Amino acid sequence: MAFDAGMLACVIDEIRRTALGAKIEKVFMPERDEIVLQLRGFEGSRRLLINAGSNTPRICLTAQQKENPMTPPMLCMLLRKHLQGARLSEIRQAGFERVAVLSFETRDEMGFACTRRLYAEIMGKYSNLIFTGDGDRIIAALRTVDFSTSSRRQVLPGMTYELPPQQDKADPISLTRDGFLEMLAGESPDRPLDKWITSRFLGISAAVAREIAWRASGRGDAFLFQVDRARAVEAFFEITDMIREANFSPSIIFSGTKPVEYAFCELRHYGTDFEMRRYESAGLLLDEFFHTRDRENHVKQRAADILRILTNADTRLRRKLELQREELEACKKGEEYKKYADLITANLYCLQRGMTRVELTDYEDCRDDGTFGTAVITLDGRLSPSANAQVYYKKYNKSKTAKVELARQIEIGESELRYIDSVFDALTHAETAADLGEIRDELYRSGYASRMKNYSASKKSATPTVARFRTSGGYQVLCGKNNLQNEYITHKLAGKNDYWFHVKNLPGSHTVMLCDGEEPSAQDFTEAAEIAAYFSKGADGQNVEVDYTLVRNVKKPAGSKPGFVIYHTNWSCIVTPNEDKIRAMRLTGSR
Repeated sequence: MAFDAGMLACVIDEIRRTALGAKIEKVFMPERDEIVLQLRGFEGSRRLLINAGSNTPRICLTAQQKENPMTPPMLCMLLRKHLQGARLSEIRQAGFERVAVLSFETRDEMGFACTRRLYAEIMGKYSNLIFTGDGDRIIAALRTVDFSTSSRRQVLPGMTYELPPQQDKADPISLTRDGFLEMLAGESPDRPLDKWITSRFLGISAAVAREIAWRASGRGDAFLFQVDRARAVEAFFEITDMIREANFSPSIIFSGTKPVEYAFCELRHYGTDFEMRRYESAGLLLDEFFHTRDRENHVKQRAADILRILTNADTRLRRKLELQREELEACKKGEEYKKYADLITANLYCLQRGMTRVELTDYEDCRDDGTFGTAVITLDGRLSPSANAQVYYKKYNKSKTAKVELARQIEIGESELRYIDSVFDALTHAETAADLGEIRDELYRSGYASRMKNYSASKKSATPTVARFRTSGGYQVLCGKNNLQNEYITHKLAGKNDYWFHVKNLPGSHTVMLCDGEEPSAQDFTEAAEIAAYFSKGADGQNVEVDYTLVRNVKKPAGSKPGFVIYHTNWSCIVTPNEDKIRAMRLTGSR
């Protein structure tokens, strides 16, 4: 997947149609490689996102809202100084490169009209964001490039901005049909058509190249000798004409619920095993595609310490439980020790000191023919027979005590493991730094302080901010994304006659439907259960079983871990969570 030049042209066309002339109200920098410009124009408020990270580089209008750091980075403060109040006067693509040029009309420190530009270079690991002033002199850059990094092009404050070095490839937008046929004629027929396109033309991603090959031959991996030249020309220009005429059809390819690929055109070559969804705008498409990936990257970057603690604790507990279960299995020999001791005691008259092995009749082992079996017993020759019997009685008593204690320790370990699984699940639903902070605080208070370096819990914890939804019947649904939020919802916010939901026998969020004494419809119950199933370990499954009951039936045992509750009176239902439906029910501004 790649944000290619065709996708950039699609995004720029959308921005030009909906946000050109808009005034910049605010500048945010939620991540170290991402800025968000809040615009206000004739069509209302817009948020323009520019991500210059190596993993998810893109530029688009977005509806997503992210939490911003308490102290804005230096680049953010500089952009606020120069751009707040400016107007977006022009946006264009530099040739057919993956470079967007945003021009802003503003005033300098002396009050004179001036132009400032942002160059968004969306080039994978080489992505950058460069801010320039008069004469395109660089004022600041997200990533500076000096002579030790590149001898071909430097990006330093005070230097004049230059476009990235040109590649030795043809511009597909300015190419004629005759020029395409001439280039095609000089190629080896044993070369795949899609590989030839990506190697000879600017700004075309591998997915779009495969789509051209499929439209020309019916196969995405067709070789040149398998493709009719006339059909190849038509397929190539069918795609490039979309860009020339700004006639885009943004689409995403899904494998089940997981997005696989996106492009500015329809990707028909994936076939019937995949689902293709079309979108009205490039912004909606990119929000959909990167929504889950951004959250996962956010968690990996900001929660590395939590993941390390949980992983180590999980490994340690599983190893400990395995050893304890082996010891518990060995304790089953306790009854055998008691039998040996009883047999020795019953036969003291015929045993002597110095014996190391005896075979005694086992009267408990009665066979079908009326005879009895025997038991072979090992003795310590240094001890008397009665002392040997006492040794076996002690082993029996020890195994009996160990069996009870090991069963108790295994139960404690399994409970701890379930708690660790619940925190792992909470991490998958964490959306903000505040959510991660609550998880850290929870682990600290649960006894993991020795594994959390330089961390101390706040004396007065802030009120948790929970996810809020509204069902089709108008009932508000509260959902916790970690154990602290779960306890806050269940034991603080919910009334005794509200309904409480939780996925059955899996880690998941506490979900409460606020009823205010009313009886919701079956549809409302179903939607609340779907929310509970989605915010659980069974989110990707089908036919997920969810328990629900009145809040007054939910109790927290004294001394139990955060988020742990018990209930005995409940109903159950089977639902299949749908992410799009749940996202539509979520209230704006709810974290």
